Amino acid sequence: MNTREFSALLQRLMAAAQAGDGRAFSECFTPDGIYHDYIYGDHAGRAQIEHMISGLFHRDAQDYRWEMFDPVCDGNVGYAWSLSAFTSKLPEFAGRPVLIDGMSRFELKDGLIHDYSESVNGGVAMAQLGVAAPRIEKVLQRWSQQLHERPASRAFLARAKGSKI
Repeated sequence: MNTREFSALLQRLMAAAQAGDGRAFSECFTPDGIYHDYIYGDHAGRAQIEHMISGLFHRDAQDYRWEMFDPVCDGNVGYAWSLSAFTSKLPEFAGRPVLIDGMSRFELKDGLIHDYSESVNGGVAMAQLGVAAPRIEKVLQRWSQQLHERPASRAFLARAKGSKI
């Protein structure tokens, strides 16, 4: 897959996400694809990915907008910077708008997404929602623990400084 083809895949993905079309969104993934979401957790396979978009995200948010910028792709891995915005439908935060940016990593296989992960500052989102500081701290501590438990993080910390370069 080249960058132009990757851009077209991202356009399909974004259109489906914004429309709340979980099926079209999940069809951008391989049948065994994985979506690692920083709020809703990991979703493996098209059925779970479809449910995440239709049954979770669009249940909790409205006026959803997600756009990818500056996509790059080496054939097997792609990256893009994004902006997303939504209005919360969660009862305790209903009507509050959120704007966040993120960096997305896509492992690709057979012209589809096999593994998706993102780096988003969820603290920014929680602050815009008005989440209480103790709750933000608890979430950020959990995310910190998850970061340290990732195999890539463990391998990174186990290597001698400069040994990957």
